[in-house]
Amino acid sequence: MDEGVSRIRRRVSVRKRDRPSLGSGFAAPTAAELKPGDEEGEEEEEMMAGSRRRKTVEVQPVENDSEEDMFGDYDSFAENSFLAQADDLEQQHMQVAEHRKHASDLSTEDLCSESIKHNKLSITTVGNFTELKTDEHIKNQSRHEDVSIEPDILYDVPSSQVLYFENLQNSSDDLGNQSTKERDWNASSHKTVNEELPQNNIEQHQQIDDSSSKVRTSSEENRRKSLKEHLKSAMTGNAKAQTPIFSRTKQLKETLLSEEINVAKKTIESSSDDLGPFYSLPSKVRDLYVQFKGIEKLYEWQHTCLTLNSVQERKNLIYSLPTSGGKTLVAEILMLQELLCRRRDVLMILPYVAIVQEKISGLSSFGIELGFFVEEYAGSKGKFPPIKRREKKSLYIATIEKGHSLVNSLIETGRIGSLGLVVVDELHMIGEGSRGAILEMTLAKILYTSETTQIIGMSATLNNVEDLQEFLQAEYYTNQFRPVELKEYLKINNAIYEVDCKAENSMTFSRLLNCQYSDTLKKMDPDHLVALVTEVIPNYSCLVFCPTKKNCENVAEMICKFLSKEHLKHREKEKHEVIKNLKNISSGNLCPVLKRTIPFGVAYHHSGLTNDERKLLEEAYSTGVLCLFTCTSTLAAGVNLPARRVILRAPYVAKEFLKRNQYKQMIGRAGRAGIDSIGESILILQEKDKQQVLELISRPLENCYSHLVQEFTKGIQTLFLSLIGLKIATNLDDIYHFMCGTFFGVQQKILLKEKSLWEVTVESLRYLTEKGLLQKDTINKSEEEIQYSFHITKLGRASFKDLAYCDILYRDLKKGLEGLVLESLLHLIYLTTPYDMGSQCVPDWMIYFRQFSQLSPAEQNVAALLGVSENFIGKKASGQAIKKKVDKDVVNRLYLSFVLYALLKETNIWSVSEKFNMPRGYIQSLLTGAASFSSCVLHFCEELEEFWVYRALLGELTKKLTYCVKAELIPLMEVTGVLEGRAKQLYNAGYKSLMHLANANPEVLIRTIDHLSRRQAKQIVSSAKMLLHEKAEALQEEVEELLRLPPDFPSIEVSAAEKA
Repeated sequence: MDEGVSRIRRRVSVRKRDRPSLGSGFAAPTAAELKPGDEEGEEEEEMMAGSRRRKTVEVQPVENDSEEDMFGDYDSFAENSFLAQADDLEQQHMQVAEHRKHASDLSTEDLCSESIKHNKLSITTVGNFTELKTDEHIKNQSRHEDVSIEPDILYDVPSSQVLYFENLQNSSDDLGNQSTKERDWNASSHKTVNEELPQNNIEQHQQIDDSSSKVRTSSEENRRKSLKEHLKSAMTGNAKAQTPIFSRTKQLKETLLSEEINVAKKTIESSSDDLGPFYSLPSKVRDLYVQFKGIEKLYEWQHTCLTLNSVQERKNLIYSLPTSGGKTLVAEILMLQELLCRRRDVLMILPYVAIVQEKISGLSSFGIELGFFVEEYAGSKGKFPPIKRREKKSLYIATIEKGHSLVNSLIETGRIGSLGLVVVDELHMIGEGSRGAILEMTLAKILYTSETTQIIGMSATLNNVEDLQEFLQAEYYTNQFRPVELKEYLKINNAIYEVDCKAENSMTFSRLLNCQYSDTLKKMDPDHLVALVTEVIPNYSCLVFCPTKKNCENVAEMICKFLSKEHLKHREKEKHEVIKNLKNISSGNLCPVLKRTIPFGVAYHHSGLTNDERKLLEEAYSTGVLCLFTCTSTLAAGVNLPARRVILRAPYVAKEFLKRNQYKQMIGRAGRAGIDSIGESILILQEKDKQQVLELISRPLENCYSHLVQEFTKGIQTLFLSLIGLKIATNLDDIYHFMCGTFFGVQQKILLKEKSLWEVTVESLRYLTEKGLLQKDTINKSEEEIQYSFHITKLGRASFKDLAYCDILYRDLKKGLEGLVLESLLHLIYLTTPYDMGSQCVPDWMIYFRQFSQLSPAEQNVAALLGVSENFIGKKASGQAIKKKVDKDVVNRLYLSFVLYALLKETNIWSVSEKFNMPRGYIQSLLTGAASFSSCVLHFCEELEEFWVYRALLGELTKKLTYCVKAELIPLMEVTGVLEGRAKQLYNAGYKSLMHLANANPEVLIRTIDHLSRRQAKQIVSSAKMLLHEKAEALQEEVEELLRLPPDFPSIEVSAAEKA
């Protein structure tokens, strides 16, 4: 018995110290949050969820009359009294009760002291609510003790009852483990996390343990009374049971899981203001926002928006706020709700590749911590259809074009229902040319094919919201909140006026610019830019928007010429570090303009920079090393780089007068939340532009109009091809019905003057049929009514992605089959050079002739096949007249092919830029465009059997064009945010693979890699981890797919004779 007592004591103390906790540890509720009523509610919920478990496991008096009737006054079913032996067992049990109570109290004291010593508490989170596991564990512990009977005591018990006790013990253990596993909302990762908590939580923990020990004492008194009744109940249960104990466990697991899912759904769908720890999300999400982004509290409008009835009811929503108002945070919280609580995939559509990469870097850390994937769909990155994940959900972050392809692939594979939420940033872009048409098609398809997918649109510059609301069937929320006050000014000559809509001319005089200019300075700087920027730099940041790229560089140089030498001393060492790193990423090259301006803390920012240069300069500006950017309007719509003062050099973008939307986006960069108390914008104008500018600042924002029909080949025709190809709508009535639901359908009365929507639909279908992209079928519904349906041809299916050039691409590929030159890459590169960039190109004929004369015989053969001769190029270079007609587009495209060919051979963008006298940023854009178009051509060839020979060749070429670096750097460049320069640094430091980066310590990276900030280091490591997890998950899925029984496996019925 002593041995038994010691076993019981040891079990109590050890088990209670090793409480299980889930992989995602969250902050415990404070004493104020954990109200008595809540505790009671949780206990009642726990009792309901585990009622079956308690019926089997807990020791309690039996009150069922039928059971008493069955036993009558007898103690056993047989001559040897089993319950008489149980009486003896009960007596022995009572003797050790006091010892056990003493041991429990001691272990509780030890636990509390150890808890205070380590100042830690284990917390369990279930779906979207948090509960303390302390009480539940004590209850489980007492249940373990109830059924944990020593083998020697049960020696004389019938074998069936021994088996019953063992099963009961195992099922109880299973339930203990299962409550840890099943309640983990992140089913893919199981790890124990202890979180630091304040002292008051430790005291609260002691109180919980005290109260639980009282409960334990009373439960032991019940045990002493009721062991005999319990055994009667157990045998009755065995007699009545139709299924073995393990099936009950399985049922209980399913019940618990479904109940937890229901609780999560009820919480997330609740219309009340009480949304759980953090807007229906675990407390850990709030902690991660503090840790990764320094966001401790939401703005009032953000709270209001997140608690709107329309959001709670999952209605579509459009919301509009000024730039820098914090729109993205609301979208992120809604995305996390969808991923974690509703367990569905999310698509986020952003306008530019740079913004996609920035968002990927920012959210990868959340994905790793919270257990979801973040996948990039930009440029040539992204899988179609996306990988179907086993357990974890995916957040797809895509450009407008890639988002459209992704939605198409989900519809094609019947998985569009897996998409729970689509978030569109810069929704106003729906009214901008071909990209707007693609965005409209994407949203229209989602609305038509999936009733359960929610759409959230946000923008700072929306006007005709009613049309967009009707199109998206959405609610609308707007607010004029800005975290930092913005003051708008106009500068005419020396006078500065404040914009005031209430004033007569919409402006009031503010001050005269106090500056003393020499005659030289007046000539060089008639707009007083130097005076305006020196009022804020170097202590504060400033942006100067210029009309053209060349103007950006000139203004940067001019400002530096007249800045005092004091500016050179400001963070001098760090500025030299920036110059050194610019050289490193550019193989020792450095732009002469940047070399002169960076020492003053000034740089230009436009598309002429390479991605590496742009990223490095942006980081230097964000950290305050650079204090002034001269930039084009693209910066306003791109990466978020706010400033204390924003100056608009002129009210023009290139030669076009500024639009209200563009103006609002530019001035929206003024004022940095948490840094500045005020933001200023100054628009410099001449007297001749005064009237136009006054109209500009007072008029409403421009309306959005659909470009679906205006962009004929990239709009309505592409839409009809995909509708029929994806079987969304295949007959005229269905297609017309779809068109009525588009943004264009909503605006048809405004946009269609001469033809009706029906006529436009019929004409477009006829055109596609004549081109051989569609085929018409006749269906006789009745003798009177004939219905036409359509199906897509092979050529039509191949043309899904780039309908504009499908005819010429088909001809080029067909011609290439007759004499494809494979001695060099030149012929293949020509086939993947984008047509639209070729038509915009103006070759330098002397350079063209020089490059042509250096071609090998095989490469000259490629030019001859295309119909471009050296004689023709020579005459163009010397300015001679040419009688023979040559296709201008082919000539221009071949010139760009030379640029790409040189780039793939040398991989140094600077030497190619010098060789062809082209901006290095343009060359990089050409490379990106070629990689993207190459993947389109590959898709085209995959759909048409006659072009099978191109498939393997283009797959390899696409990879080369995507990275354009030495092979060993490609694995590193797969990581978001790692470009060529950074990849070289990492490779030289010994980080040669994805595994190396995923396991790297950010602090070590900072010390070993030049000019790498802590934020960048963490983002690189988290992105690498995310990519590694994705690859591991894909391999695991592949293994399971191989081992899974095929759904069409032939089943052969076995006859009764064979069974016998």
